[in-house]
Amino acid sequence: MALGDWSWSTCVPRVDETRRTGEPPADYVVRLAQAKARAAAGLAATQQYVVAADTAVADGDHLFGKPADAAEAIRMLRLLRGHSHQVYTGIAVLDLPESRLLTDLCITDVPMRAYADLEIDDYVKSGDPFDKAGAYAIQHAGFRPVTHLHGCYASVMGLPLCHLMRLLDRMHADPPSGLPTQCQTHLAYACPVSDAILRGEQAG
Repeated sequence: MALGDWSWSTCVPRVDETRRTGEPPADYVVRLAQAKARAAAGLAATQQYVVAADTAVADGDHLFGKPADAAEAIRMLRLLRGHSHQVYTGIAVLDLPESRLLTDLCITDVPMRAYADLEIDDYVKSGDPFDKAGAYAIQHAGFRPVTHLHGCYASVMGLPLCHLMRLLDRMHADPPSGLPTQCQTHLAYACPVSDAILRGEQAG
């Protein structure tokens, strides 16, 4: 696939995603992003950049993975509703020709609305929560778990593109300049933190 003058392909590297004892969410996602980048390096051409990311849904120090069944999805959604939690996304970019690896971190506060039990039941019956960390997709048009967000929307979906751009800038990789605008247009979201992120002023 292509974006401007950039072409890209995807792969799913296998890494051990076991969280270390006492490991903070921020350290966990950055470590896994690094591990994924190194694991994917063997599948890439030697003149390419490897971009890897890992995202975790956290309420305090507790991480929410993907629910194993409907009962766990319901439990997660009940625990998350009515208050804010954090989504941590670690990004790693590996410059294969230079053997240089850089990382970045995005942290987004996600204020969940006080959705009703019936809404949870209907959403879980749709099947959408089962491949989602925290058992929800922020972009789901029917469930709409979040009504007001003041951080990086793309990070909650999985890849904060402004953070990726500033990493590529540090790599002197000349990333596509219109990427932030395309992101906001695609998501129909006027991002309040994009400019600050691109200036390197904040993590999310």
